[in-house]
Amino acid sequence: YFRLYDKLSGMTGTAETEAAEFMSTYKLGVVPIPTNRPMVRIDQSDLIYKNEQVKFEQVVDDIAKRHANGQPVLAGTTSVEKSELLSRLLAKRGIKHEVLNAKNHAREAAIVAQAGRLGAVTVATNMAGRGTDIALDTAAEAAGGLHVIGTELHESARIDRQLFGRCARQGDPGSFRQFAALDDDILEEGL
Repeated sequence: YFRLYDKLSGMTGTAETEAAEFMSTYKLGVVPIPTNRPMVRIDQSDLIYKNEQVKFEQVVDDIAKRHANGQPVLAGTTSVEKSELLSRLLAKRGIKHEVLNAKNHAREAAIVAQAGRLGAVTVATNMAGRGTDIALDTAAEAAGGLHVIGTELHESARIDRQLFGRCARQGDPGSFRQFAALDDDILEEGL
């Protein structure tokens, strides 16, 4: 349908690495535009575990530690089922959290509005909350800003970058870390 239009343009924070695809598919060049404020995100090393069970135990441990310090956390999952699994594990540990997935679309805006508050924990699928700014309150900024956790690699690295782009926006502090397991679907498919 895009080719039916005489002129095309758009903006996204993840286009630069896909410049060749934009050119070959749509005959569109990509022009990088610098950020409005310096980006201060802390990109932490990826962690890889033997299996999904151990990985999710470590994800919950990381969330619990950050939650205890008041740092808001956004944990991204690859499916509704994985978001519900992580939600059950957090509930077992007594960690109050919100879940953004296809089942909570009516409450999505309210959940996103609270996700940057001191101690907030939000679990989301890859589509939920995408493209939105998560505003931090002053106490959350002081606690390190929003920390984003990828619980599994997505089929498209661009989706991973969109998830990590939820933190450290507009000069805010923030960090991210990717967790993976050798039996994750994407890694098993590649073996």
